[in-house]
Amino acid sequence: MALASELPLPNTRPPRWLVKPVAEGVDRLAEETGLPRVLCALLAQRGITAPAQIRDFLVPKLAMLGDPTVLPEMGPAVERILQAVDLNQRVALYGDYDVDGVTSMSIMCLMLRAYGVQPHLFLPSRMDEGYGLSLDGFARLFEEFGKPDLLLALDCGTTSIKELAWLREQGVDCVIIDHHELAPQGRPECIALVNPKLGDAYHYFCTAGLVFKVAHALLKARRLPEFDLKNMLDLVALGTVADLVPLVDENRLLVRRGLEALAQTERIGIRALKETAGVDSFIQTHHVSFRLGPRLNAAGRLDTAFTSLQLLLAEDPLIAAEYAALLESHNRDRQAVELNVYQEAEQMLMEMGDLDQHHAIVLGSRNWHPGVVGIVASRISRIANRPTILFSFDENGMGKGSGRSIPGFSLVEAIDICREHIVRGGGHAMAAGVSVSEDKLDVFRTAFCEAARKALTDEALTAVLEMDAEVRFSDFTHDFLQNFRLMEPFGQHNSEPVFLCRRVTPRLPGRTMKDKHLRVMLTQDGVSMEARWFNAPLQNLPKPPWDIAMRVQRNVWRGDEQWQLTLDAVRSSE
Repeated sequence: MALASELPLPNTRPPRWLVKPVAEGVDRLAEETGLPRVLCALLAQRGITAPAQIRDFLVPKLAMLGDPTVLPEMGPAVERILQAVDLNQRVALYGDYDVDGVTSMSIMCLMLRAYGVQPHLFLPSRMDEGYGLSLDGFARLFEEFGKPDLLLALDCGTTSIKELAWLREQGVDCVIIDHHELAPQGRPECIALVNPKLGDAYHYFCTAGLVFKVAHALLKARRLPEFDLKNMLDLVALGTVADLVPLVDENRLLVRRGLEALAQTERIGIRALKETAGVDSFIQTHHVSFRLGPRLNAAGRLDTAFTSLQLLLAEDPLIAAEYAALLESHNRDRQAVELNVYQEAEQMLMEMGDLDQHHAIVLGSRNWHPGVVGIVASRISRIANRPTILFSFDENGMGKGSGRSIPGFSLVEAIDICREHIVRGGGHAMAAGVSVSEDKLDVFRTAFCEAARKALTDEALTAVLEMDAEVRFSDFTHDFLQNFRLMEPFGQHNSEPVFLCRRVTPRLPGRTMKDKHLRVMLTQDGVSMEARWFNAPLQNLPKPPWDIAMRVQRNVWRGDEQWQLTLDAVRSSE
C-alpha cells in the first residue's frame, strides 16, 4: 500500500479497497473479556483468541522472555567469548553499517567492557569494502588492530564461506551472530553461528535482538551484579524497528519496553540524537523509522557508519552533540542525493510505458549513489507494487544493487534463478542485495522479470488497500482508545490498523498546511473528529460525502494524550 505521504506514479493503477473479514468468535471474545468488539476483531486477526493470550499481548512482561540458551549454537558462542575474557585475549567486533549493525555492536561492546575486555570496533566502508566480511576489510582490520584472537561478526558473516576459511587459516577464531539466510553452499567454518535461521523457532530476531539474547546467556553463565541488561533495551528497540523485522512475540515485548526506555534514556548520545531529530519524551515506532533511524543510517549510506557508533557509545555531552550535528548534516545530504536518484528513476519508469506490461522493475545508472538505491527501490516498489532492484554502477562497470519485493515474490529465490548472470547476491525474501556487471544488466533484467512473470498474477500486481475493519466514529469510545493503545508498538506483522469509515461529511474547505496537506473536520452521525490528509489533491478533492481509509493515532502534548485521524485514502461514497 502506498503511503499517504507519497504520490502514485502516473502509470500505476489505483489500489483495490478491501476490508478483512471478521474472524469467528469475536462476539464471544468481547463477551468473555468485556473489551470493545472492534478491538476483539483486531486481536482475533492476529491469532489472539483467548483471554489469557489477550492479557499477555496487551500487558506483556519481561519475565515472559524465553531462555536464550535454546538459540542455535549459543553454548559454544558463550563458552568462546568467556574464554577470551579469562585469557585477556584480543577481541575484534566486525559489524555492518546500518542501524542494526551499529546498535548490535554497541550492545556487545558494552557487554564485553563490563567483563573487562576492550574490543576493537570495526565497520566496513560501504564504498570501498562493501557489506559483510571481506578480505579487504580483514586487511584494514589487521592493519588497524593487528591479528585478533577472536572476531565476533555481527549482522554479517552467515554467507561468508570463503572469507571464514581464510580467517581460519590465519589462526583467528570467529563467532557469528547474524540473522541472514544461509548461502546455498551451507554453513561457514566458525566456532559458532548464532543464527535463528538454523533452528526451528525464533526466526524473527534482528542482530540487535540476538546480541541481547547472547548478553542474557553470558550473564546466566557468569553474573555481573552491577550490570543491568534492561539498560540495553533502548538500543535493542532502535535496531529492531529500523531493521523492519516482525514485531511479534519477544520482538514486540523488547520493542515495547525499549521504546519506553528510549523515551527516558540516560544514554548521552541518544539524548543528543533525539534533540537534533525533534523527538521528545513520547516515542513510537514511527519516530524510530522516520526520524532517529534515518539519521543513524545516513552516515553509513554516504560515508562511514563509525560516526553513528561513536554517538551511541559517547560519554561526553559536547562530543555527543558534535556527532549528532554531523549525522544531521549527513541526513540532509542523504535526502538530497536520494531525491535526485528518485527523480531519475521515476523518469526511467515513465519511459517504460504501461507498467501492466512489466512484472518487475530493474534500473541502473552510473550517476546513482550506492548508499541510497535501497531506499529508492523501496519507494518505487511500494508505489508501483512491483519487485524492484536499483543498481549503482561504478566507473569500472560493477553494479551494486538493492532490491525490495512485494508479497508473494521471494527476491532470494529469484536471485538464485538468475545466479549465472550475477557476481553475488543474497538477503531476505523481501529485501536483498545483488552485484552485477554493467554488460550483464539487460540479461539479468530479462531473467529477473521472467521469474516475476511466472510467480506473480495480475491480481498480485494490483495494489490492495487492505483495511482491518469497518467502523463508525461512535466506535471510538474512551474504553476503546485506552485499550487500543495497548496494541502498540505497531510494525511488521503487527501493522497499524487501517479502518474504513463510510459516508462521512467533511467541513470544507478545511485548512491547508504547507500548500499540500489538508486538515479537516469530519462528521458522521453527529460525531466529529479532526483528520489530517497528507499530500491531498487540494485542487481535485472527491465529491462529498466521503468513504475514508484512516488510521487512528495518538500523540502526547505536554502530558496530555490526544487522538486524531490520519487519512490514507479518500473516495466519493457510492
